Parts: sequence; structure tokens; C-alpha cells
Amino acid sequence: MILLTGAVALGALVLWWALPGLVANLPGRVRHYVPAAVIERVITPLPSALPAPAATPVIALALATPAVNSPSPTPSPVPATAPAGDPTPTTMAIIAAAPTVVATTVPATLPPPLPPYARIDGLPIIPQKFNNCGPTNLTIVLNHYGIEVDQFDVAAIARPNYEDRNVSPDELVAYVNENTSLAAAAYAGGDIDLLRRLVAAGFPVIIEKGLEPDAATGWMGHYLTVFGYDDITGHLLTRDTFLGPWRGDGLAAYRDTERNWAQFNNTFIVVYPGERAAGLRELLGPDFADEATMWNAAAGKARATLALAPDDPFAWFNLGSSLTELARLGDAALFEGAAAAFDQARLLGLPPRMLWYQFGPYEAYLAGGRYDDVVELANVTLDNQGGRNVEETWFYLGRALAGLGETADAAAAFGRAARLNPDSSVGRAARAALGEG
Repeated sequence: MILLTGAVALGALVLWWALPGLVANLPGRVRHYVPAAVIERVITPLPSALPAPAATPVIALALATPAVNSPSPTPSPVPATAPAGDPTPTTMAIIAAAPTVVATTVPATLPPPLPPYARIDGLPIIPQKFNNCGPTNLTIVLNHYGIEVDQFDVAAIARPNYEDRNVSPDELVAYVNENTSLAAAAYAGGDIDLLRRLVAAGFPVIIEKGLEPDAATGWMGHYLTVFGYDDITGHLLTRDTFLGPWRGDGLAAYRDTERNWAQFNNTFIVVYPGERAAGLRELLGPDFADEATMWNAAAGKARATLALAPDDPFAWFNLGSSLTELARLGDAALFEGAAAAFDQARLLGLPPRMLWYQFGPYEAYLAGGRYDDVVELANVTLDNQGGRNVEETWFYLGRALAGLGETADAAAAFGRAARLNPDSSVGRAARAALGEG
């Protein structure tokens, strides 16, 4: 009995010692069912925020970006530093001096007023499976248009690794354009009025937003589908595949939506029949005429937000994301301003899961040769089981390691990215970096 008791006690001690590692390495879909009390006790919590940059952000550099395709002369950029003898300008002064984005066109007539209420019928209610909000929301919209698929059909192509924590808007768009008779496009810089116009015209809209169900779960990215609005109550009608329409009948207040949607640069996806492409373009208006115009307008919206709330880290991140996209379209000099905006966002504090979903900082830092920053941010993301299943993190880590001359480790990172999602654009780029077909 003494030996048996001792063996049981020793086994219990070993199990308690090993429990954190065992739980941490459980697949997410399994750990999802472990009691929250156990998770909180044995798992190292996520950091409170992404690490701050080592250098002080050059705020003026981020804000002094000239407008693209402006019909008026481009204002002189704000100097990156204060004139000799002058105190460093305040954030508010720099924002006030930043150039204004000028609309490229002015509509000849105002659009007709929208009805105070609109609703699109025929969108099924589909609860999502583990971490499957993107494919599930796309399934809802495709079913509405008569495409008979389920969330597993979409996930099998857009998210073949069941543990993948992110399906990007581009991956959802690619699924529609490559596998259905419909068309789809993703946009940034939307607003509530635009959602209302689209819904009133019969287009359901998928938006990407921030979600924090509770303090223990923490902040995460999420998709939901907007299919109606009610100006009298100030609510959107939504299909929320995580919270469900049974909580408040799927209502999302305009104000709450504006706040949470802005955490993803007001990104939205529209799926539509090809014959409605011209009507969609008209509804979207001049800000979405082309990519450069759209990203320039999104940058302008971020600057307008910062004029009112200079301590908003998401607005700084959105500015960095928009400048990064403009830089990728041809003006590589904008990467430096984008990096400065990301630095300021990190300094103010971003959720630790931010880089599960949005990857602009990696692009901006790589363009500036800031490989150590990329490695640091990637390692923070890879420090938990969920982050280790985001193929983009491994891909950008590989690029940074290659830049540092660590070729063997870079190849290992590229290999991991390729295995996680081999047929995605990131998987193909990783295979190309390895010299594979």
C-alpha cells in the first residue's frame, strides 16, 4: 500500500508538472473543450500586447504622405524633424499639417435617399465550426445566391489546415472567383453608409472586424455577414456565425460596428453575379475606382481618425497598412512612412493576436531592412499553439532570416509555411523561395 500510494503520488506530481505542456500542445479544436479554469491555471497567458519598437516612431514621416492622383498640387510634406531651435512638434500639430486627401471626382448629382429599413431575405443561419468564421460566412452568402456548398467545402480549399487561425479576405475572394460562377472582391475603407447602400441594393456584405467575447478569451479577428439595417434603432442586421443570431436577434449597433470594424481597416467583401458588376461599381463610388485610389482614401480616413484620436493604435495600424499597399503598387518610398505608423501603433499597444490576421508590418519592415523587428514579431506570434498555425508568420520569418543570412533556418521556415497551406498564394511563394515548382 505504501509503494502504491507513493507511485500514485509520484504519477500525480509528474502529471501536474507535464500538464501545461500537454494542454498547450493539444490541437486547438480539442483544447477548445478543456474547461476554462484548467486553461487559465496551466497555460501561460498571451502577452498583454505586441512588443513595442526599440526606436522612437517618426510620426511626421507617417503622416506626411502626399495624396495620390490629387487634382490639385500636392502640398509640401511635413518635415520629419522640427526646425533647429524649435521644440519637437506635437502629434496634433503634425496631424493638422498633414496633407489633405482630395477626392478625385465629384458626383454630378446626389444619390437618392435610402429607405430607413432594408433587409435581404434568404440567408441561412449556419453556426461555424472551430475557428471557421471566414468559410462559414462565405457559405452563407454563396447559399443565398444558390451555390450549394457547406463550410467544409470552402474550408477544404481556403483553409486546408484545420488548425489555421486565419483565412484572409483574399483567400475567400479567390475561392469564389476560382470555384464558382460568381465574382467577388475585397475592399478597405468602408463605412456604415456604404454598407447601407449595398444592402439596400441587394448585396449582402461580409465584414472583417475585431471581437473580444470575454477577458479570458481575449481579442481576435472575426467575420460576419451584414444583410440588413434599421436606421430607426441604429442597428445592422447580421449573421454572426460565432455569437449567433439568437443573441439579440443578430443586431449590431452602428456605433459598435464602427469601432470593431475599424480594427481591420474597415475591410469588406462583396460577392456578386457577374452581370451586376457595373451596378456594384456605381454603388461603391469614386473612392473604390481603382486600388491606388482606394488605399489613398483609406489612408486619408486613418489620418482623419488620428486628428480626433491620436492615441488610437488601430488607426495608426490602418494608416501603416494603407501606405504599405500604396508602396506595393509602385511607390516604394512609402514603406518608410508605413513602418513609422506601425511603430507608433506598437508603442500605443496592439492586441497580441494582431499579426495572426494582418501582415503589413512585416512587409514595411522587410522593405526597410529591419529584419530583427520581423523576427521578434514573428517569434512572439509563434510562441503559442494558435500562432504556429498561421502560414504567413512562417513565410515572413523565412524572408527575414534570409535577409540576415541564416539560410538554413529560413529554408525551414519557408518549408513550414508551404506545408501549412501549400496551394495558397503564401504557400506558393514559400515553395518558390525554396526553389520548388
